Amino acid sequence: MSWNTPDLSDDDSSKQFIAQQWQSFGLRRRFSGEVATVSCFEDNSKVKALANKAGNGRVMIVDGQGSMRRSLLGDMIAQRALDNGWSGFIILGCVRDVDVLDELDIGIKALGVCPVKTEKRDLGEIEVVIKVGDIEIEPGDYVYADRNGVLLAKHAIT
Repeated sequence: MSWNTPDLSDDDSSKQFIAQQWQSFGLRRRFSGEVATVSCFEDNSKVKALANKAGNGRVMIVDGQGSMRRSLLGDMIAQRALDNGWSGFIILGCVRDVDVLDELDIGIKALGVCPVKTEKRDLGEIEVVIKVGDIEIEPGDYVYADRNGVLLAKHAIT
């Protein structure tokens, strides 16, 4: 199915726009999939743990609480996710190693870039409901991302 987020938005008003000014990384400029969630703050231990599992085309949405002081995704975790079949990442926080990320066949949206890695303290939660503004994102929702923005849907669009 060929799609773009403006057309998806026009076709069905039930999709929710995740209103952030995203930066795009990775070779996939358009990606979608079932949502898996991580909630963490300046510790990407849970991001790494989930990326090490089979992605099955899912998209990992990481609620880093908007912190710009640590990077929640770098080249090694992104490569592992790609190898394990993840479609992409949406990071409410920062990424690093952007030159390498841009060479990977995966989609990545993030709020910004930070060269500083996190301390691994095994903090955070996997597969929990996260909230972005007034939008609740649940594991099992579906997300559609391209250069126009990010849309959330409760069901897959066919």
